[in-house]
Amino acid sequence: MAGLDFEAEIKQLQATMHTIEQVLDVDEMRREIADLSEQVAAPDLWDDQDNAQRVTGRLSTLNGELERFTTLSDRIEELGLMVEMAREENDADTLADSERELGRIKKSVEAMEVRTLLSGEYDAREALVIIRAGAGGVDAADFAQMLMRMYVRWSEQHDYPVEVFETSYAEEAGIKSATFAVHAPYAYGTLSVEAGTHRLVRISPFDNQGRRQTSFAAVEVVPVLEQTDEIDIPDEDIRTDVYRSGGPGGQSVNTTDSAVRLTHIPTGTVVSCQNEKSQLQNKASAMVVLKAKLLALKKAEEKAHLDDLKGDVQASWGDQMRNYVLNPYQVVKDLRTTYESGNPSAVFDGDLDGFLEAGIRWRRGADQDS
Repeated sequence: MAGLDFEAEIKQLQATMHTIEQVLDVDEMRREIADLSEQVAAPDLWDDQDNAQRVTGRLSTLNGELERFTTLSDRIEELGLMVEMAREENDADTLADSERELGRIKKSVEAMEVRTLLSGEYDAREALVIIRAGAGGVDAADFAQMLMRMYVRWSEQHDYPVEVFETSYAEEAGIKSATFAVHAPYAYGTLSVEAGTHRLVRISPFDNQGRRQTSFAAVEVVPVLEQTDEIDIPDEDIRTDVYRSGGPGGQSVNTTDSAVRLTHIPTGTVVSCQNEKSQLQNKASAMVVLKAKLLALKKAEEKAHLDDLKGDVQASWGDQMRNYVLNPYQVVKDLRTTYESGNPSAVFDGDLDGFLEAGIRWRRGADQDS
């Protein structure tokens, strides 16, 4: 601790925060907040519900971003005062507390700095995550369910609401596929680096001979549609099928034809929703997913970079982006960034921030090199 140069560390943090302030354009953010606050105060705001939701949602997002920035700036200033007082009073305990706080602040600043790298056209959107079991039989289905739980746990740790649209259960264990939304600003920009093929190596719990098994699952991430996105789908381009929901659920879910499958005939895109009791609710939710997928396809065709929006996902040998190895050793390693963790249990329990930050930095570097 004696060798720690608090002044240099704090000066570096302040310099980074200044850069973040410029990228975020905090002054403009405050002006927009003032303007939106006036709109929210208008008595006729909710006459136009779509606009009201857009205005209140944008205001909430900006307030959250500004509060995050100002709180972190205040913590850095308070740290400087804490160190100064501790040295004046020769207080070793407070200096030790200051060192721990410095570590926490550095981690928070790094996370905010990564957020400034999310400047893509759709990065600020909420995210739709689609997981599909790949090669590997029942182990692949089990792995797909492990990945779904991993992303849900990560979301819960950050207080991000998750809305499950569809879960297709496998016969023996696990899931064939699942579709869910993560409702948080920048969820798409953050989670889009997860798109690709994930590979699991372990002793199979489903093999009575205890052999090692390799299995695969595909993760697809697309941005959630907003009111300003124009996706017009003629009725004749959609085929609607209803069927009885399968898998765990309440009695009314499993005994009525409430599940809905939509097929976009021109592109062959198929989405399903079965998690609501009402067929009408399921159809509305399925339409949200379908429009998000069609938006991704439309923009990818316009810009000729489908991989940037949804990933080129095959879920088989040779194209995996991350390995989860549980035997003969334990490690989770991203093959693009080389970031790794020796604690797979923590990763499967939602400890993903390190992988996400490394992926975002890697993507920014790849974009600059191209």
